[in-house]
Amino acid sequence: MMRPTVLRLLVSLGLALAAASAHAADACPGLLDHTLPRLQDDKPQSLCDYRGKVVLIVNTASYCGFTGQYDGLEKLYARLQPRGLVVLGFPSNQFGNQEPGSNKEIAEFCRLTYGVKFPMFAKTEVIGSAAHPLFRQLASLTGERPKWNFHKYLIARDGRTVRSFPSTTEPTDSTFVAAIEDALGRP
Repeated sequence: MMRPTVLRLLVSLGLALAAASAHAADACPGLLDHTLPRLQDDKPQSLCDYRGKVVLIVNTASYCGFTGQYDGLEKLYARLQPRGLVVLGFPSNQFGNQEPGSNKEIAEFCRLTYGVKFPMFAKTEVIGSAAHPLFRQLASLTGERPKWNFHKYLIARDGRTVRSFPSTTEPTDSTFVAAIEDALGRP
């Protein structure tokens, strides 16, 4: 028979291990460990807030041939958000100077023209030596950097598994939607 002191020690050790395991599960994956200013109000937003979700990161522009994808992205977000999808938009003026406006102008354009409700961030460098570390990490993990506006990175719930989709991939593309569904776990 175990002595009460040994039993208490084992119970304490078990509780400590359970707490450490829970803390590890709550830890922010390195890929999401970034804080960026939100588009609408420039307040800092931690991407760690999206851990455990399927995250779709898109570099956007208001005056691009692909700008109409905002509509499909918003529809994806509205339909799949309850299952854990979050779409994050990052306006960039690096491709053809197709995002020349201020953050306030971009936010207004997205809201009024496409009814965008998914989270958007302040204008961001996505390529080159000044690229935000998030986009450098995404390019490193996938071997693909954005070549134009509306490049998409799909991050799995684990915050480490990433797939890349070119600008030409429409939000309604069946292969793209299937990849999102797989990441979410089919209903």
